Amino acid sequence: MPYQTRDQYVLSFYRVRQALGILGLVFPFLLIFGGLLQDAKIQPTISDYYHTTLRDIFVGALFAIGIFLVSYKGHSRENGERISDNMAATLAGVGAFGLAIFPNQLVPGTLNIFEHFLGQWAKIGHFLSAILFLGAMAYFSLIKFARTNNSNRRRIYYICGWVILGGGLGATLFSILRALPSLGHANWIETSGIIFWFEAIGIWAFGLSWLVKGKADIMVVRQIKRARRNRNW
Repeated sequence: MPYQTRDQYVLSFYRVRQALGILGLVFPFLLIFGGLLQDAKIQPTISDYYHTTLRDIFVGALFAIGIFLVSYKGHSRENGERISDNMAATLAGVGAFGLAIFPNQLVPGTLNIFEHFLGQWAKIGHFLSAILFLGAMAYFSLIKFARTNNSNRRRIYYICGWVILGGGLGATLFSILRALPSLGHANWIETSGIIFWFEAIGIWAFGLSWLVKGKADIMVVRQIKRARRNRNW
C-alpha cells in the first residue's frame, strides 16, 4: 500500500475513533445538564430520558454513535481472530440503535411504532441491545485495543474495559432491584440515580478508550512521516 494511501487510511480510523470518543464523553453530560435545567433533577437511568423532553438528544446521540460504529471498518481480521473489527463495531452499532428505538419501560403517551407492535417485548429488546452494545465496547477495549505494545496504553484499555463491564453489571443489578419494589430498595434506587451513574461511568470509559486509541493512531502517522523525512534527508 502506498505511503500516502496508508496514512489516509490510518487518519480515517483516527477521525472515527475521536468522534466516538467525544460522543461517549459528552453524551451523559448533555443529559445531566439538560435534566438539571429542565426540572433540576437527574433521571434514575440514562434510558429514562427517552420519556422526557430530552428524548431527541437521547435518540440522536445514540443514532450518531450507532452510525459511526456501523461505518467503522477497522483492521482486517488477523489469524486466530474470530471477530473482526468490522463485525464487532457493527454489533455495537446495532446495539446503539436498539437502545434508541426500544424503551426501557412503556409509558402511555410516548409509545413509538416498535412499542405499539411489540408491547413488553420492546423492553426486552432494550436490555438485549444494552448487553450487545456494552459487551462489544468492552471487547474492543479488552481484546482489540489492548494488543498494543505500549504498556501504558494497554493498562488504560484494560481499565476502561473492566469499567465498562462493571458499569453494565452494576446497572443491570440495580435495574432488577428497581423492578422488584417488594424488596424495599426501589425508592432509594429511584432517588439516588445509582443506575444512571453506573451507566454514565461505563459510557465515559468507552469514550476514553476510543479517544486514547485515536490519539495512538495519529502518533503512528507522525512517527512514520518523521522517519520518512529523516530517511530522505
